[in-house]
Amino acid sequence: QAELVESGGGEVQVGDSLTLSCDISKTTFRPTAFGWFRQAPGKEREFVAAVRWADGHTLYADSVKGRFTLSIDWAKSTVELQMNNLKPEETAVYYCAGRTDLAAFLTRHNLYTHWGQGTQVTVSS
Repeated sequence: QAELVESGGGEVQVGDSLTLSCDISKTTFRPTAFGWFRQAPGKEREFVAAVRWADGHTLYADSVKGRFTLSIDWAKSTVELQMNNLKPEETAVYYCAGRTDLAAFLTRHNLYTHWGQGTQVTVSS
């Protein structure tokens, strides 16, 4: 059974908003951070946003600052990514990831050890 389950993807128009959720209620590891990454066809996996568990510090890729917001919904046990003003180049599979180490270098996907199956986001112009 997957420990991280993403939902909320879909097809939207340019400029629309979408909220992705990562269900963390079934995790069996002690997280130090959660992150959102995305991967478009033929491209490398790209950092989007992350939150450090200990102090709630959030970090965003420059390309999404001011438009995306990462938050934790404690009641629902989800890590959510609110995405506003979406652009066609942001079409990708979006992944939720967790890690259990010192939570440094939050942008580096190879330091995350737990991954969801991904959810497709398609932005049409």
